[in-house]
Amino acid sequence: MEPARTNLDLDAYLARIDWTGDRRPAPTVDTLRAVHQAHLMSIPFENLEPLLGSAPSLALPDLEAKLVRSRRGGYCYEHNTLLTAALTALGFGVTGLSGRVRVGAAPGAVRPRTHMLLLVEIPGEERRYVADVGFGSIGSLLEAVPLVAGTEFHDGTRRHRYIREPHPGGLEDLWVFQAFLDGSWQDQYAFTREPCHPSDYVVINWYVATSPRSPFQHSLYVQRATLDRHLSLSGRTLVETGSDGTRKERQLADNEEVLAVLATDFRIELPPDTVLPD
Repeated sequence: MEPARTNLDLDAYLARIDWTGDRRPAPTVDTLRAVHQAHLMSIPFENLEPLLGSAPSLALPDLEAKLVRSRRGGYCYEHNTLLTAALTALGFGVTGLSGRVRVGAAPGAVRPRTHMLLLVEIPGEERRYVADVGFGSIGSLLEAVPLVAGTEFHDGTRRHRYIREPHPGGLEDLWVFQAFLDGSWQDQYAFTREPCHPSDYVVINWYVATSPRSPFQHSLYVQRATLDRHLSLSGRTLVETGSDGTRKERQLADNEEVLAVLATDFRIELPPDTVLPD
C-alpha cells in the first residue's frame, strides 16, 4: 500500500532546517544546494525505529510529525521522501531512484538495491542533479551535485565524483557514486536512472526495518554532519571526524550516556526510560 499523499507544511519544514532563503523566484541550483545542505545539517540520520522493533511510516503526515515537529531523525526512505515533498513544493521536478550500497561490501559482492536517492530537474537547466540527504555515512553528499561522470565535485568540505561501469545485464551503464576518503576514491553506492515509485520504497523499507538480516535490526547507527565535522554513533562507539580527517573515538559507558549523547550531540530526544540494545 502506498503512503498517503498530502501537502507538506513547507513553512514548518523550512523552519526545522533553519533555511530562510528567498523561495519566490523560479527554482535554482543555489536553492537546491542550500536546502539540501540545511536539511542534512539539521535532521540527523538514525535507525531507532527498526532497532526498537517497528518499521517507520513513510506517510507524509507521519514524517512531518517525526522529522519536522519532533527532535528526531530517520534513515534514507524517511529523509529523501520528506525532501521529495519539499523540493516538489519549491517547484523542482523529482524522480526517486534506488542504489546498491557498496560501503563495507566485499569486492564483487552484489547487495540488494536498498538505498533511496533522488534525481532532480531544475527548470531551464539541461543537467540533472543528484540529491541525497539520507545516506548515513561520512561519504555522503553535503550538497546536491550534477549527475556528470568523471568530474570531481567539492560540495562543502567533501569531495565526490561519479564514474560509470558497464551494467552486468547489458542495460544502461551503472552510475557509481564515490567519495574521496583517507587518500583514495572509495565507492559509496551504485545505481541506474530507472525510476522507483512510492510503492517500491514501502516494500524495501519494510524489509530493511524488519528482516533479521538487516544491520539496522541489531545495532544503533546515528550520523550528524556539520561543515567542519562528522559525528557518528555505532552501537556505543562515538566517532568525531574533522574536515581535515582528524579522528576522535570513545566508548560510551551505558544506556544513560547513550541517551545523553543522542540528546546533546545529535539533537535526538527519546523518553528517559528508553532502553537500547547493547
